Amino acid sequence: MEAQSLKGSLKLLSKATTTESDLELASAVLRKDRKATAEFVELYADVVYRYVRRRLIPRYDVVDDVVQEVFLAAWDGLATFRAESSLRAWLLSIASHKVQDYYRRRLRDAETLASDEEGDDLPLPTIHRHPEELIDKHRIEEKIRATMTGLPETSSLVLLWRYWEMRSAREIAAAIGRSEKGVERLLARARAQFKKKWNNE
Repeated sequence: MEAQSLKGSLKLLSKATTTESDLELASAVLRKDRKATAEFVELYADVVYRYVRRRLIPRYDVVDDVVQEVFLAAWDGLATFRAESSLRAWLLSIASHKVQDYYRRRLRDAETLASDEEGDDLPLPTIHRHPEELIDKHRIEEKIRATMTGLPETSSLVLLWRYWEMRSAREIAAAIGRSEKGVERLLARARAQFKKKWNNE
């Protein structure tokens, strides 16, 4: 019982210390302290980069731009940081919004959706899974990455938005100004393309 109480106390102390250090770092960055700014970037650049990169498959060419948008938004909003969550969680929340802004911009683009009416007759092949694929997580992730890279941008973005960001077809439709049915058709085609590429690799 005492061990649990001690463990709980240490956890609260650790959280309080993290919150205080996050507030101190944010304050120092706001005072334009160069050392603090360098520390801020050093602490969080890789985390934000990995987060954004995984969500923009296969558009690795835009990752740096989106990461830059995240940090610019963070600097603009740092004065509002109240340590209700860690700086890391706060930054990843901004990153999530910036990634979704990118999805929205690209899916609203008329050229990107010009092929909406094409490909409705694509078959829906099944994914054949082997036991070793279920065990080897890394290999599956690599195959997903390779499959997503081979898809048209519209398809990869709508799949990422739906399944990685867990947005419903209705939410995506509202964000890009399309009908829910149109987004469902887009998702169906994207899933079919993904399954076809998956089975052919």
